[in-house]
Amino acid sequence: MVLSGKSIFKVSHRMRRGAKPVNIEVTEPVIVEALDLDAQGITRLSPNEQDHALGQSGKVIFIQGALPTELVTYTITSDKARFSKAKVRDILKPAVFRAQPKCAAFGICGGCTMQHLDIRAQIAMKQRVLEDDLQHIAKVKPEEILRPMAGPTWEYRQRARLSVVNRSIKKGTVLIGFHEGKSGYVADMLACEILPKHVSDLLPEMRKLVMGLSIVDRMPQIEIAIGEPEDPHSEDPIKAQSVTALVFRNLLPLTTADEQRLRLFADQHQVWIWLQPKGIETVAPFYPETGKLCYRLPEFEIEMPFKPSDFTQVNHMMNRALVSRAIRLLEVKETDRVLDLFCGLGNFTLPLARKAKQVLGIEGLDTLTTRAKENALHNGLEAKASFIKSDLFEVIPETIASWGRAERWLMDPPREGAMEICKALAGLHIQKSDLMPQRIVYVSCNPKTLARDAEILCHHAGYMLSSAGIVNMFPHTSHVESMAVFDRLKPL
Repeated sequence: MVLSGKSIFKVSHRMRRGAKPVNIEVTEPVIVEALDLDAQGITRLSPNEQDHALGQSGKVIFIQGALPTELVTYTITSDKARFSKAKVRDILKPAVFRAQPKCAAFGICGGCTMQHLDIRAQIAMKQRVLEDDLQHIAKVKPEEILRPMAGPTWEYRQRARLSVVNRSIKKGTVLIGFHEGKSGYVADMLACEILPKHVSDLLPEMRKLVMGLSIVDRMPQIEIAIGEPEDPHSEDPIKAQSVTALVFRNLLPLTTADEQRLRLFADQHQVWIWLQPKGIETVAPFYPETGKLCYRLPEFEIEMPFKPSDFTQVNHMMNRALVSRAIRLLEVKETDRVLDLFCGLGNFTLPLARKAKQVLGIEGLDTLTTRAKENALHNGLEAKASFIKSDLFEVIPETIASWGRAERWLMDPPREGAMEICKALAGLHIQKSDLMPQRIVYVSCNPKTLARDAEILCHHAGYMLSSAGIVNMFPHTSHVESMAVFDRLKPL
């Protein structure tokens, strides 16, 4: 589905403090005009006399559960002078792209707010958000719009952080799940459709386990990390089974009885239990004492061991596609030296080392730099892939000079983006330096910071935006992952 013409999707409106909680049913139907990134329908009431006098349009209503083109009635839940928050009451005329939510916790859990929107419309919305941000923030338009990348829409999440709350001791239960939408409360979940089924089925069992521990009040979190099987087609069940690690955040020491309960749980459900008594540096395996978590990039013959506390992409299948497209777009030659900025464990560095003459991965944390070196050694790429630590949020032209010349760069920054790097490139452009890469592939998890950085690269650093497109890494959520290609303009 392609939504053409004027965009029906708009940027989310943040609610200001001081909104009055109300419960007013509005039976006069309205047509929903747009959708924000929180999946709230947007409509605008006709202006009253005061609005006309001030030259203003009518009041905006954000309606949870409503979709563009729908005719709905609604209940106001929070009211301000210029806008109100509401929830849908009756859908008198549903949109053609409305979908039936699959998850029983939809509307309560804050994790997948777009389940009621057809997946094709979700992708179209995210693509429009990226294009709008590039146009309005960066004042640029890609020469080519890349075809959106999409994969499985359910059971795709290989990592998750579940909150644990013990609010109902008298009822003999705890809540384990994601937070409710814009709330500190934990959703009452017995299943999760975006987790692999064997993990979703564990949610009720984890409730029973935690409730039976002596430190039930001091275990606020369980982190899940799933590794790929050694050989999914093997007749050996051990080699064919994925590895599921559960990290229990224990704020008090376990008793002997607690430890025995955890061991029995691990044996019964074939999971690998880790503990985290303090900071992230204390995460360590509990039972069994040894094991192996990894994901693979078969196209490049790469195996990536990781710890459950390491940052890895939550969607292994889409990560394979992401890495493949990024390296293809970079157009690496055997004679090239490549820089991989914000390299993490080497997710892009090691596949690049299969193609290039030399790759330098740069990361801001000692721990990640060490882990990346270990992964290079594990894959026999230590001669072609090297790693250094550098603060990538404190970069000046001289910093780039210290990295040495590289024909091609790959950047995969966090949500904050790579502004200081782009500003340093603009400084080198003024100096007419030959240290400027000819091509940059920028992988982004925040279209607004990508657009901000694109403005610097295109208007101050001598680059053009050759192509851009979205990667639907997180179906049913408002998260927009994207990729952009910047090429160095030839001097006049």
